[in-house]
Amino acid sequence: MPNIYDVAKRARVSAATVSAVLNDSAFVSAALTARVQSAVATLGYHPNLLARSFARQRSQTLGMIVPDIANPFFPEVVRGAEDTAHAAGYTLLIASSDNDLRKEEVYLRLFLAKRVDGVILTKAPGRMPPDLQRAFAKAGVPVVLLARAVPGFVTDAVEMDDKGAAYQGVTHLLRLGYRRVGFIGGLRGASTSRRRLDGYKAALRDSRLRLDPALVVDGDFRIESGYRAGLELLKSRPDAVFIANYLMTVGFMEALRQYRMRCPDEVAVVTCDDHAWLEAFSPRLTTIDLPKRELGAAAARLLVDRIARPGGRARIVRLRNALRVRESCGCALRGADALAR
Repeated sequence: MPNIYDVAKRARVSAATVSAVLNDSAFVSAALTARVQSAVATLGYHPNLLARSFARQRSQTLGMIVPDIANPFFPEVVRGAEDTAHAAGYTLLIASSDNDLRKEEVYLRLFLAKRVDGVILTKAPGRMPPDLQRAFAKAGVPVVLLARAVPGFVTDAVEMDDKGAAYQGVTHLLRLGYRRVGFIGGLRGASTSRRRLDGYKAALRDSRLRLDPALVVDGDFRIESGYRAGLELLKSRPDAVFIANYLMTVGFMEALRQYRMRCPDEVAVVTCDDHAWLEAFSPRLTTIDLPKRELGAAAARLLVDRIARPGGRARIVRLRNALRVRESCGCALRGADALAR
């Protein structure tokens, strides 16, 4: 395998000149540059990327940890981050924590050992260990939080309007005339879950409706939890339900079938998040569309910018949602007059 000295010999220049051409680290005349590039092509020389990263103090890699890569929400988020990172010259390393703090810490320390230039993190519920925060700060490796906030950890972040998503979905149901609106929440301890519950409560409060604790059940963002929560919630006979994510909605629909109840005739549904295949759902789901791809892209942009310009105050980017009205909310049954109220 040819090395830098072989290239220098063939191009009739010094190894330092070859390095300057390959790394664009100093001015080299056009003639010498052409000779070096010709020698590289002829010999099939490939630079030692690891050595280059040590020399530059950059690995041109970013780490990304998500809670559950099997959740259909996250592949689009990762796609947005990867596209943006690639365009900026970075490679993205991806890990799934399963919302396990110990597993998450293993990946974070591994990323430090691999000398990544920065990390995008959707945090498992719980605090960031202080010694781990210090390790990242000492290494000069910035972290951008994606979707979830972390108590006691001040850093750049990209957030969705979780409270607004639930508020908009529940308010839509209330405008259609439903009054016993249930809520299936996400993973306990996650800031996204807490904010969506806050949005649900705010919508009830603004409509002067009393919160009924029997109409609020926790899930964990997965299908099975939506099923279990649905079986529990339907005992209290809600006339509509807001569900904090799409996967739990799949489970909830199975619970409806167990109760031999129909959506939206007996129980209307609005869920959080939207996917192309929901058009094939029966009934088609009314959703709050979360900006998944832009969420990942915005996090990668923040991180790349922070790597290039360290220091300064932490920045928070908040993205907007969109209501997608379809059949599951019962708008066809309730009529346009209800929405006009």
